[in-house]
Amino acid sequence: MILKIEHLGFAVSDAGKAIQTFEKLLGTSRTKVEDVASENVKTHFFRTGESQIELLESTDPDGVISKFIEKRGKGMHHIAFLTDDLEEEMKRLKAEGFEFISENPKKGADNKLICFLHPKTTEGVLVELCQDLNP
Repeated sequence: MILKIEHLGFAVSDAGKAIQTFEKLLGTSRTKVEDVASENVKTHFFRTGESQIELLESTDPDGVISKFIEKRGKGMHHIAFLTDDLEEEMKRLKAEGFEFISENPKKGADNKLICFLHPKTTEGVLVELCQDLNP
């Protein structure tokens, strides 16, 4: 079951500037920084209410975030929904006709197990499903 919007992810080309912008906008400091080596990305999290904002900074010029920015520009990258059982939610959504970018969940940032739905089946929006590894 989808429980809530866990976070909104934004691709940024200048993390320092983006961090300053979101600190001013949200009136708070970032809560966490984490490298996700498997994705060549550094994540910067801000908590706002029950949800988070995630700034995605590429650590490799050929990484997925760099390629995203080249193709679409900086800005909104994905919406992430928290689920209590990722594998069951994947089965449910596959049965509903949704396609996934990869068939198996993997470890992501913020101690989460994650997977992404293909935007061609979600009205052009990249959707991430995530589950806490240690609830």
